[in-house]
Amino acid sequence: MDVLINVFVALHIIGIASLLGGFLTQMKAIGAGTARFNPAMLHGALTMLVTGVALVGLNQADDQTVNNLKIGIKLAILVVILGIVYVKRDDETADKVLFGAVGGLTMANIFIATLWV
Repeated sequence: MDVLINVFVALHIIGIASLLGGFLTQMKAIGAGTARFNPAMLHGALTMLVTGVALVGLNQADDQTVNNLKIGIKLAILVVILGIVYVKRDDETADKVLFGAVGGLTMANIFIATLWV
């Protein structure tokens, strides 16, 4: 079971790397007003959602304790990110505030995952 959990953790990290990488590669474009939500950001957020739900189920099936408050907050943040990226994915340019919010919420999710014990 540990190997399966570790595989899903790795996939979860790949998803967050895709979401954050899609944001960070467009830092110059934000200043120019030409940033847009790219498919890597959408697929990264979807990967995070699927693997995160799988990780909760696998950890509970393995009788490990799961902090439901932490998971609930991370899920809520991810749903907001996913909603913004999904709705605005076809726009030619993204609003600076929304694009910045996605980056900030992604980083908040990372810090919640790593710092909240």
